[in-house]
Amino acid sequence: MKKWKKIATAALAAMVFASVLSGCGGEKKKAADTGNTIKVGASFELTGNVANYGKSILSGFKMAADEANKTGINGKKIEVIESDNKSEPSESGNSITKLVTQNKVIAVVGPATSGCVAAGAPITAANKIPHIAPSATAPGITVDNGKVREFMFRACFIDPFQGQVMATFASNTLKVKNVAILFDSSSDYSKGLASVFQQTLEGKGGKIVAKEAFLSKDVDFKASLTKIKATNPEAIYVPGYYEEVSKIIKQAREIGITVPMMGSDGWESPKLAEIAGKDALKGCYYVSAFSAQDKDPSVQKFIADYKAKYQKDPDIFAMQGYNAGLVLFDAIKRAGTTDGTKLAKAIAETKDLPVASGKMTFDANHNPIMPALIISLEGGVPTLKEKIAL
Repeated sequence: MKKWKKIATAALAAMVFASVLSGCGGEKKKAADTGNTIKVGASFELTGNVANYGKSILSGFKMAADEANKTGINGKKIEVIESDNKSEPSESGNSITKLVTQNKVIAVVGPATSGCVAAGAPITAANKIPHIAPSATAPGITVDNGKVREFMFRACFIDPFQGQVMATFASNTLKVKNVAILFDSSSDYSKGLASVFQQTLEGKGGKIVAKEAFLSKDVDFKASLTKIKATNPEAIYVPGYYEEVSKIIKQAREIGITVPMMGSDGWESPKLAEIAGKDALKGCYYVSAFSAQDKDPSVQKFIADYKAKYQKDPDIFAMQGYNAGLVLFDAIKRAGTTDGTKLAKAIAETKDLPVASGKMTFDANHNPIMPALIISLEGGVPTLKEKIAL
C-alpha cells in the first residue's frame, strides 16, 4: 500500500493534463449531481498486482453506499461509478480523469495504494473534486511541501503514526530500551518507519544499539542478523512487507535470536506464518487498524453486517472502504450541497463520526485521528494484544 516511488512521471503527466482540463473554460463541465442521484467515483485496483486490496475496499465502500441509500441523502440516492486502474499509477490517472470529466462524479474514493492515489490527485485537485484515499498511508498524500491539499483526505492512519505507536508499545508494554532496527533501504515506507520509530524510542529514553539494512527481494539476512545479535538487543524492529519479514524472522530464530520482534502493517498476511513457521512467531508483534477481536461495538456491528451482506469475514481493507464511504456520505448530508469546495470543507470538519473502527475525527492535515492496534502472532495466530491512542 505504501510503495511511493516510480510514480513521478505518471503524476506529472496527470498534473499537466489536469491543468489543461481546468483551463478549458467553457468546455469544462462542472461535476454535479443531477436528477435523483448523486454520482460518486470509485477508482480501484480491480485487476493487476494488488487487485485483492482494491476489490475488498470497494466492497466496504459499496456497503456504506447501500446503507446510505436506505434513507437517501438530502432526498437523493448515491450512485457508485466504478473504474479499474489496473494497479498501475498511469492507469489511475486515466481512471480518475474519466470519472471526473466524463462521468462527472462529485467526489472520488480510492485508489488503494499511495502511488495510484498520487497519480490521480492532480486531476481531482484541478477540478475541485473531494478525494478520499481509504488506505494510502504515505504522508505526502494529504500534505505537499508543508501545504495541506484542500481536496485530499484519507481514511487510515499515516506511516509515521504507526512508527510512534510501536515505539510506545516497545517502551511502555515490553519495557525494552536497547533495540535494534533492520529495515529495507530500498523502500521509503520502511525507511520512514525506521526513522520515526528511532526518534520516538530515543525520546522515551531508549537506545538503538544496531541499525542494519536490506533490499527488497533479498532472501538471505543472516549476515545482518548476526551483526545485530552481537549487540545484545532486547528487541528488534523490522518495518517492511511480509515477503522479506517472514524470512527475516525465520532466519533470526535459526541463529538463536529469541528476543521480541516488532513490525508494521506490511506484516499483515497469512503468508507470514506460512513462511516463517508458527513457532518462530513467538514474541512477534505488528501494528494494524483492524481486528475481529476488537470488542468495540462499532467494530462488531460492522463485522456482523458485512458477513450478512457478503457471506464472508471483512478484512482491514473492507473496513477502510466502509469508513471512507461513511465519511463522504456524512459530509454530503451536512454540507447540504455537492459543491466541491463546500463538500471538502465539510469533510475536513468531520468530528467524532461513528465508523467501523470507533469514532473518526480529522486533524489539520486531513488525516483521521484514530487508535492503532498491536497484533500478537503467538502460535502463528493474529491476536489483538493492545489498542493504543496517542
